[in-house]
Amino acid sequence: MKVYFIGAGPGDPELITVKGAKAIESADVIIYAGSLVNKEILKYARPEAKIYNSAHMNLDEVLAVMKEGFSEGKIIARVHTGDPSIYGAIQEQMDALKNMNIPYEVIPGVSSFVAAAASLKQEYTLPDVTQTVILTRLEGRTEVPEKERLRKLARYRATMCIFLSVHAIEEVAEELKEGYPPDTPVVVIQKASWPDERIVRGTLDDIAGKVREANITKTALIIVGDVFRGQYALSKLYDKNFSHGYREGQS
Repeated sequence: MKVYFIGAGPGDPELITVKGAKAIESADVIIYAGSLVNKEILKYARPEAKIYNSAHMNLDEVLAVMKEGFSEGKIIARVHTGDPSIYGAIQEQMDALKNMNIPYEVIPGVSSFVAAAASLKQEYTLPDVTQTVILTRLEGRTEVPEKERLRKLARYRATMCIFLSVHAIEEVAEELKEGYPPDTPVVVIQKASWPDERIVRGTLDDIAGKVREANITKTALIIVGDVFRGQYALSKLYDKNFSHGYREGQS
């Protein structure tokens, strides 16, 4: 018996991994992040499974359910949105389980920044544009180290995916202008992969107004970068004049 930390994906219930779905199917106890995880994910649960919504629980309460379930020989599924390694607050849970000698396993999931790229039909790393993707957030209740402030990360002009910050879109845009030109394209995508997904496109100069007009204040990802300009070099990977380990000697 063990605890499974499962990445449920960004919203579309079909974007959970096969392994994640099987773990939910086998679980006796399910603790899911009800404020973010699509409830359709629970269709994988057995009718007799006991289900808890962690949106109404604190850490001690979550751990108590896990401890009780394990002591009764049950399988526990701890279901998080997206991929639990990104802003999932699972480290403290895993460390607590380790201290209680309760075995656990992490099953990765599809993050919203990946689902957003799919919805936008956009590659984040393009030749002659950028080969780097930065995942970050604006400071909120959780502090951000000074060296990771948006204005400092902006100097790299990489593709940047900004989580948990759309409520302060004006501040985000101003911080980013410290490194990116004001006409840099920005996309805000709310509830990527959900049926009610919404997309707002603009530049650092006008995105804040457009987002406010759309009344988007939460569950949205901000993506900025020159990859949205549509200008890039072709990849060497499929260049007929370029040889590599998998096409050695071919022309």
